[in-house]
Amino acid sequence: MGYNRLGASGRSDPNQKEPATSLPEQQKKTKTKLILSTLAVLVVAVVCFAIFAGIRALGAGRHHNPKLTQEISRTCSKSQYQNLCIDTLLDFPGALTANEQELIHISFNATLQGFSKALYSSSSISYTNKMPPRVRSAYDSCLELLDDSVDALSRALSLVAIASEDNGEHHSDVVTWLSSAMTNHDTCTDGFEEISSGVKDQIIEAVKDLSEMVSNCLAIFSGNVKDLSGVPVVNNRKLLNTEETEEFPKWLNRGDRELLGTPATTIQADITVSKDGNGTFKTIAEAIKKAPEHSSRRFVIYVKSGRYEEENLKVGRKKTNIMFIGDGKGKTVITGGKSIANDLTTFHTATFAATGAGFIVRDMTFENYAGPAKHQAVALRVGGDHAVVYRCNVIGYQDALYVHSNRQFFRECDIYGTVDFIFGNAAVILQSCNIYARKPMPQQKITITAQNRKDPNQNTGISIHACKLLATADLEASKGSYPTYLGRPWKLYSRVVYMMSDMGDHINPQGWLEWNGPFALDTLYYGEYMNRGAGSGTGQRIKWPGYHIITSTVEASKFTVAQFISGSAWLPSTGVSFFSGLSQ
Repeated sequence: MGYNRLGASGRSDPNQKEPATSLPEQQKKTKTKLILSTLAVLVVAVVCFAIFAGIRALGAGRHHNPKLTQEISRTCSKSQYQNLCIDTLLDFPGALTANEQELIHISFNATLQGFSKALYSSSSISYTNKMPPRVRSAYDSCLELLDDSVDALSRALSLVAIASEDNGEHHSDVVTWLSSAMTNHDTCTDGFEEISSGVKDQIIEAVKDLSEMVSNCLAIFSGNVKDLSGVPVVNNRKLLNTEETEEFPKWLNRGDRELLGTPATTIQADITVSKDGNGTFKTIAEAIKKAPEHSSRRFVIYVKSGRYEEENLKVGRKKTNIMFIGDGKGKTVITGGKSIANDLTTFHTATFAATGAGFIVRDMTFENYAGPAKHQAVALRVGGDHAVVYRCNVIGYQDALYVHSNRQFFRECDIYGTVDFIFGNAAVILQSCNIYARKPMPQQKITITAQNRKDPNQNTGISIHACKLLATADLEASKGSYPTYLGRPWKLYSRVVYMMSDMGDHINPQGWLEWNGPFALDTLYYGEYMNRGAGSGTGQRIKWPGYHIITSTVEASKFTVAQFISGSAWLPSTGVSFFSGLSQ
């Protein structure tokens, strides 16, 4: 079919022969810093391994001990890749004398070491200035994603001992960051699909087995615990009353709540961006560059009304607790037209991307105007943990909104697109949003979601709660020619739930669409709960083993703010309106 996703990569140009231009001096310096920082992480990890192994192995050696070998066997029996699990653990002196908790720690250490080595070896590829643009885009994506994974795994390792005991908020953190590292790995390798090059071969070799190692960490850490519905338990701590309505979620502090409810013109922003020169800067790129790294306080950037077209804006991982405030939907507009037709990976087509933790944005529009004929073209990509998008427009066609990874919350947003236009592998809830299907190219089918959960222990998925599913005016006039589906499974354990939402009559009675024949139909989890409207009838829905008409409030509650993204613990401090349970 003409609208296939092609992984997350897009399509390369087989006729491309010209090399890319040489790296600017600043990029070379950045790469050198990346290599040095990676070496530092690797050295620290190796020293930790040596100390840990030395303490455990004193006097014990590596002689077989039936009881201790049973510990490894019992630990690895929970994993999907048991031979790799055993080999990974036995590679470390001291594993034969370790208890189960220590084996978890060793597994995390080994995985962090693997990603650090992969980042170092990938960063050392010396002929980047000779890569064709499409290869260079995939390569740069991998470096960024591997760097993010090293950071995520380092944070997970720092909490693993505590999290194993409390099985609460810290537990959710560790599972989230492991899930993110796996997603990053997949995005890296997907970026090289349909590319044939020596760079691809080196990258694939460097990251070999890493996804499986993360999978084993997830399984060992969580104990592969599932409830009767087959939905992995995200956290077991005592929750707030799930029917309680909060004005703002509790993962946001009082100051952030006030910022989300205060008129933009009365806020004392740290930086003001204005195209007419009546601000700190005229461009958003300058504002992002000026924002501090690793900020522990909220840093506010106010972007006044105007249409801002800048080159692939990004709030990177080190830019934490950044908040963007605009003058309203359709007033403050960040726009661009990059697509895979520009020899970019889908990951790099985003008009605006945010990967820093604690990212918040309100009252803005993000747009990618590349058009349906250009295929994958992202308007907004979000990968920062505890991210909030409030009262924003996201406007595009194929792949408009990329909810890439970590925990995210969207509230009162308008999202427009055609094919797979809400996609990715975050643990994300869209609440009280308007989701507009728009007219695609001839012969295309419209699919709202394409969720790419790869592992049954990832805590990821898309929950669409109390939203409206609408057709734009151009689609409304010809909706009989363009069927609209709720989603299709991009990866094996794809998970999407629609709850208490209003579905227009443009939704096809079958509801859901196959990706490729029987792929994932018995392993996915697609659910519908108490939806309404002309398109909500379930009588003619598909009969896949993984499809669920949810009738239990207990099961439906697993996909609410309180339980699915532990939002009652972090959303209140952001100041965004939300309801934690099923009730509005």
